[in-house]
Amino acid sequence: MQDFVKIHDEDNVAVALRPVGKGEVLKAAGGDVAALEEIPQGHKFALKDIQEGEEVIKYGFRIGYAKEGIKKGQWVHVHNLKTALGDLLTYSYEPVPSALRETEHACFNGYRRKDGKVGVRNELWIVPTVGCVNSIAKALEREAQKFVGGSIEAVAAFTHPYGCSQMGGDQENTRKILADMIHHPNAGGVLVLGLGCENSNIPVLMDYIGEYDKERVRFLQCQDVEDEHGEAMRILGELAAYAGAFKREEIDASELVIGMKCGGSDGLSGITANPVVGAFSDILCSKGGTTILTEVPEMFGAETILMNRCENEKLFGQTVELINGFKQYFKRHGQTIYENPSPGNKKGGISTLEDKSLGCTQKSGSSPVKGVLAYAQQVETKGLNLLSAPGNDLVASTALAMSGAHIVLFTTGRGTPFASPVPTVKISSNSKLAGHKDNWIDFNAGRMVEDRTKEELAKELFQYVLEVASGRQVKSEEAGFHDWAIFKEGVTL
Repeated sequence: MQDFVKIHDEDNVAVALRPVGKGEVLKAAGGDVAALEEIPQGHKFALKDIQEGEEVIKYGFRIGYAKEGIKKGQWVHVHNLKTALGDLLTYSYEPVPSALRETEHACFNGYRRKDGKVGVRNELWIVPTVGCVNSIAKALEREAQKFVGGSIEAVAAFTHPYGCSQMGGDQENTRKILADMIHHPNAGGVLVLGLGCENSNIPVLMDYIGEYDKERVRFLQCQDVEDEHGEAMRILGELAAYAGAFKREEIDASELVIGMKCGGSDGLSGITANPVVGAFSDILCSKGGTTILTEVPEMFGAETILMNRCENEKLFGQTVELINGFKQYFKRHGQTIYENPSPGNKKGGISTLEDKSLGCTQKSGSSPVKGVLAYAQQVETKGLNLLSAPGNDLVASTALAMSGAHIVLFTTGRGTPFASPVPTVKISSNSKLAGHKDNWIDFNAGRMVEDRTKEELAKELFQYVLEVASGRQVKSEEAGFHDWAIFKEGVTL
């Protein structure tokens, strides 16, 4: 295993791949670097003297300014490094040509729905319109497990606290997300469970749902029937009979939509897991498939990389609006735009938002940006898309699924057990985590600093994703987890 990594030739810091003791001498930057203090694994150390106010460079880009003079071999972190980012910015379009080339086709075994859409799971979903019926939905989920079997792979109730007493944009978000959930092709049958007096009641939702398969989607308003549980179970039985008739068939990988998200990062996330996912994205896009990148606040500081990969100036303008729109959201709520990463990120070696963002955007690979999506908007353009959603793990992963992702790739340096409405592949940035939390982690990208190349791991990940799309369960599915979270922006009455 390597002792450290210098990511880019122009970097003036390197990242320790193991704990480095004070006084230890490392062969770096064309000579010896003696550690002036202990350097934790995943953290940065200076490869040369850096003057106060001088740029600190990682990934070939500035990640901040030195708060004070930093000596060669000194630990570089929040105590001596500050962000260089400002407020709202203006941008110029400086397009970078894409080197992405078409590659040979690949296939998986999925479910073809009557509307032509493709699913990678055949599940029964119970979707409450309002939090008031959550307990009924969970009781139905428990009893309806008897329908699992044959081609029906799971029954899940997606409870939430919304659908009533929401203002403006929040109510719109809820209605759009509920409609997205109802249409998602990973569900072979959907029971929409309403109360009757809520703001987002079933008649109101119909305008958002639009056309639908009346055999696949059924509705029950609890206030309209005497025995809501018995009636719901009768409907679920009919949905199970309908969904059970679907069988897996061979489908081209160009129809796959994969969401990409990171959370609980460490100093290796931007070196191993995120670049591997980026290389995976390039592979899928080269086969005509689709990937979606989100968590806009973790693009701040690296946004120009994405902007200049936009296929045209219209997309560039939409990406500028995506970035500045989210900054305005922060400002409306009196929040600092360039707040440092979370305590877990800092503990893992991430010092500034630029540091986090430059690692985060590695997940986008090198493909051109083909689409920019608003929150809850369905993906329509194949290739790499950018989606408006916050950095919160559950909210962002749900947003990816609701925009059409069949599977979410979630990279982590710290580990997390959560799921989303679709299979959520946990990809560790380091082998220690993969071994320690084997019941959470599905794929170990930490091998990239041990004995595997990024290209090898990306190809392996691509094959693994095809297996998941064909029915292989991920760890959170084996545990029976189905989570989701709707984005809340404003006032609740």
